[in-house]
Amino acid sequence: MDEEYDVIVLGTGLKECILSGLLSVDGLKVLHMDRNDYYGGESTSLNLIQLWMRFRGGDNPPPHLGASRDYNVDMIPKYIMANGALVRVLIHTDVTKYLSFKAVDGSYVYNKGKIHKVPATDMEALKSPLMGFFEKRRARTLFTYVHNYNESDPNTHQGMDLTRVTTRQLFEKYGIDENTVDFIGHAVALHRDDDYLDEPALDTVKRMQLYAESFARFGGGSSYIYPFYGLAELPQAFARLSAVYGGTYMLDKPDCKVEFDEEGKVHGVTSQGETAKCKKVVCDPSYLPNKVKKVGKVARAIAIMSHPIPDTNDSHSVQIILPQKQLCRKSDMYVFCCSYSHNVAPQGKYIAFVSTEAETDHPETELKPGTDLLGHVDEIFFETYDRFEPVNEPSLDNCFISTSYDATTHFESTVSDVLNMYTLITGKVLDLDVDLNAASAAED
Repeated sequence: MDEEYDVIVLGTGLKECILSGLLSVDGLKVLHMDRNDYYGGESTSLNLIQLWMRFRGGDNPPPHLGASRDYNVDMIPKYIMANGALVRVLIHTDVTKYLSFKAVDGSYVYNKGKIHKVPATDMEALKSPLMGFFEKRRARTLFTYVHNYNESDPNTHQGMDLTRVTTRQLFEKYGIDENTVDFIGHAVALHRDDDYLDEPALDTVKRMQLYAESFARFGGGSSYIYPFYGLAELPQAFARLSAVYGGTYMLDKPDCKVEFDEEGKVHGVTSQGETAKCKKVVCDPSYLPNKVKKVGKVARAIAIMSHPIPDTNDSHSVQIILPQKQLCRKSDMYVFCCSYSHNVAPQGKYIAFVSTEAETDHPETELKPGTDLLGHVDEIFFETYDRFEPVNEPSLDNCFISTSYDATTHFESTVSDVLNMYTLITGKVLDLDVDLNAASAAED
């Protein structure tokens, strides 16, 4: 504590740990502190007794659920896009050597009261029951255009400037109907609302390409991968990376108080009567509550089950996206399910999550469209948590605050926040042009 650091990172959530690792690799002197005595912050994983304590207030879960230590229940459950930004960060930092991944069995979309597998390629589009015969042909033509599109080769543009053409206009050009627009926009391009329709189509085309590339990467049933033993492995892996490059870790440091000079710039962090000096602070919103604002609330259900989600082809791991329009809501709903096949539950047990941006104060009622898809559950827990984002100006106070985790069941928005923060802190863009084959391949 009596040294001076380039950066002090507060909180060991995934975003903070990734940044701590990246900044250490860059040669900065990093001190990483957490008021808790465990890694992960908001994105930690709980065993069964910890889960029971949090939601039931006691430490005696029923014996039929199995051994507590066999559970790793993520508090912020998200899948990793196989070709996405987080995989590139993992390879860039060589953190893959600390982790093992397994492909996710399936990705589904809710449409007219039923769930269907998300088609990611032109051939999958032809087989999908989501569309009628003629619509399949139109969708296949769109997927072929997207597959062949190359931003730097005008011959692939078919006369369209996707920086000017809106996504709505692109879909209209191919005669795509509303239902197909819904699943492409929300379950393939992973937009969270319909604002994208009136924005330039280039972003949506790139998102569709990423989904298809991720789908092809491991030849599995989805575009996603997930680490064995759950997501708590990720913060710990980045913490190890930081330590390898000279980062210092201190857990169980209560009352971490950020200290400012007379100009309002950060100059240190005090805990237990000692102050560590620093030039910059990185933290989650809970450490600087007067520099963030509430921007929303997530409603969530966590269920323990003894079977896979019905109608998902007996998938041991699956994502289901329920587009807002299908539910007459303002935001999408997400279902995430993993199981003993990823070593996050005892043999034969499944853990499912249903989450959405809360629009009421009644999560049980609001999440019903998602929880109804689960079938019989052994136990179910409901909660809401507030989402915050920073309102400070980092160039004035040298405080770099992450945004709270959203309701999505994939990491694209999370990594986008991390990369933006990295650029703000260092003044450079992280080079993610890496050899994706260098990753430890997902196991079959």
